[in-house]
Order: sequence, then C-alpha cells, then structure tokens
Amino acid sequence: MRIEKLRTEHNVKIEWVHFPLHPETPPQGRSLAELFAGRSNVDRKAMHAQMKARMDAEGLPYGERTMTYNSRLAQELGKWADTQPSGEAFHDAMFRAYFVESRDISNPEVLLEIAERVGLSVDGAREVLGKRTFKAAVDRDWELSRRYGVTGVPTFVAGRRGVVGAQPYEVLEKLVQEAAKGDST
Repeated sequence: MRIEKLRTEHNVKIEWVHFPLHPETPPQGRSLAELFAGRSNVDRKAMHAQMKARMDAEGLPYGERTMTYNSRLAQELGKWADTQPSGEAFHDAMFRAYFVESRDISNPEVLLEIAERVGLSVDGAREVLGKRTFKAAVDRDWELSRRYGVTGVPTFVAGRRGVVGAQPYEVLEKLVQEAAKGDST
C-alpha cells in the first residue's frame, strides 16, 4: 500500500486527522440516493466503478454501499485507538466495516465489536464512547481540517501542501520530498 511504502522508504510518520464528512447525517443514516438527490451531474454507478478501480489498484477491497452513516463516534473511538496498542488496526477495520461490509459505524455496538476484533479493550472503548472522552480531540481535528481547507477524503498533507483524493504513489512521494526540502510552493 502507498502509505506503508512512504512510511518505509521516507520514514514518514502517519497521523490521522479526522474530517467532518457529512456531519449532518442523521442517527439512522441516509441513503446515498438521498444524499446525492438533486445533483444532476452525479452518476453513482460511475462513481462506484471509479472508486472500485482505484481500490483494486491498491489491492484493497471495496463493496457497494447504499447508505452513509454519521462517523462522529467512530472518529472519537479512532482517536482513542491511536493511543492504544493495536490502534492502527482499528482504522483498517473501520475502513473494511464501512466501505466493504456497509456496516453502520454510527452504532456503538458495531464500534465495540470492531474494537474487540482488533484486540482493543471493549471496556475501554465503551467508556470512551459513553463519556465522549475524545470529543474535544476530534473537534480540534475538524478545526484543523477547516484551516487546511480539506474538502474531501483522503487528503494527504505534508509541510504546507496537500493533495486530495486517492493519488498515485509518485504524487505522494513528491509531496513528501518537497516537504522534507521545506518547499511549500
């Protein structure tokens, strides 16, 4: 995977910064048909085919979702997972749950199941969700995303530059190399 290759070849530290993608999504979720209703230039089948091709090129699985869910609690749990052994595995498991299995990642029980599956403490995860321990940390991430001008995911930032979307390795490598030289142009 491109990120692992960057980490290995360029000693890049990966830091997850969360972004408010459709934060208005209600608790029960929202169909993608409803989300994109009224946008005449959106062809959901073509969008799916394009994303599927990108994921296939990366060797990543990708399912066909029909729903979107509010990811706020998942982001808070992800922030906590970053402080735990096995935390990196949580992000991969969340990707699979949402983009492959079409799971409702707004549901605390689903989140607890995913935490357990990757070896995180279920009691710890339950406490984080119940007390919203990482709410302020995700609020800071959302503010940072706004300051950076993030409009979509994934967005890769190094130094003072960023690129949006699934980019070829060479684009990400150039971003990292320019940041290492201090080139922000």
